[in-house]
Amino acid sequence: MMVIDIAVSLREVTVENWYDCCQLSVTEAQEPFVEPNSVSIAQAKYEPTLRLRAIYLGEDLVGFLMYNTAPEELGGHWIYRLMVDRRYQRRGIAKQAMLAIIDEMRTSLDCQRIVAGYNPDNIAAAALYASLGFKNRGDRFGKEIAVILDL
Repeated sequence: MMVIDIAVSLREVTVENWYDCCQLSVTEAQEPFVEPNSVSIAQAKYEPTLRLRAIYLGEDLVGFLMYNTAPEELGGHWIYRLMVDRRYQRRGIAKQAMLAIIDEMRTSLDCQRIVAGYNPDNIAAAALYASLGFKNRGDRFGKEIAVILDL
């Protein structure tokens, strides 16, 4: 894994960058694991508690995430989407973005628990969440495994 030396930052998805977010893509093997960003952007339009963030590496748009500002199942605030464009994967960007969104959620929402779900076949997601301290207690939502981070 190549470690990055440029800071990862999160920015709002706006009129200036929403279309570019829709152009980001994962590898073909990862497509079953994450909805297209266009679907998430549409979903947030109709579910007002959802927040969208564009992930930047320096000035380059490299990823996308979405979380809920309201607590839900398992008594936590959910991170619904996390993706890094296929051209920027395996550089530690997802972990830096997760650390930033955990900090944002902790401070702006004063939340005590964050929950994330992933497809059981997504080994990279399982490793990422485990490395950040998320615990697998056996909770499932549909086909997804739900992991919990108590703050």
